[in-house]
Amino acid sequence: MPSTLRRAISEITPYRTPVLVASVPAAVWAVWASGPGWSTPALVVLAVASTALFAIDASTHRLPDAIVGPTAAAVAVLLTVAALADSAFDALLRAALGGLALGAAYLALHLVNPAGLGFGDVKLAGVLGAVGAWYGWPVLWGVALVPFLVGGLVAVALLVSRRASRTTAIAFGPYMLVGAALALTGARLGLLA
Repeated sequence: MPSTLRRAISEITPYRTPVLVASVPAAVWAVWASGPGWSTPALVVLAVASTALFAIDASTHRLPDAIVGPTAAAVAVLLTVAALADSAFDALLRAALGGLALGAAYLALHLVNPAGLGFGDVKLAGVLGAVGAWYGWPVLWGVALVPFLVGGLVAVALLVSRRASRTTAIAFGPYMLVGAALALTGARLGLLA
């Protein structure tokens, strides 16, 4: 068994029940959110991987390379196949630019405050940016901004309820994933045009 696969399995094992339970609805949502088309497998892979990333980051404040890396590679290959099948080279270019742009923005935030935003968040941002941009520039904006809105609202609620203080570390990966899902859902519903 390849070492990356062994590491991914070891990262997921403590969370296997919630990940397995959440993977099916995540995959169903991805099929719906992507609409009919060749990009569906890429979104399904990202959605299923997101269930593991969400559980792990919420618990350990880590987004493991053993999951983010293969997910990024699979999404890149599947979007390339989708572009070839649909002659959607404009969408592929937009995805590449969106991934680079959002990854670079998160890298800048990481460099400003490494303790506030981990490098796993930077790598995940590239994947989410690529997928969001595949569906259009407005979706990329949603993928970029909604996580900060959702994370900010939750942080305020935690502060007000005194379940957290100003120094409490909060994993940002789950908010990135929820924000991306909300942006893609908004796009599917025609709210992001």
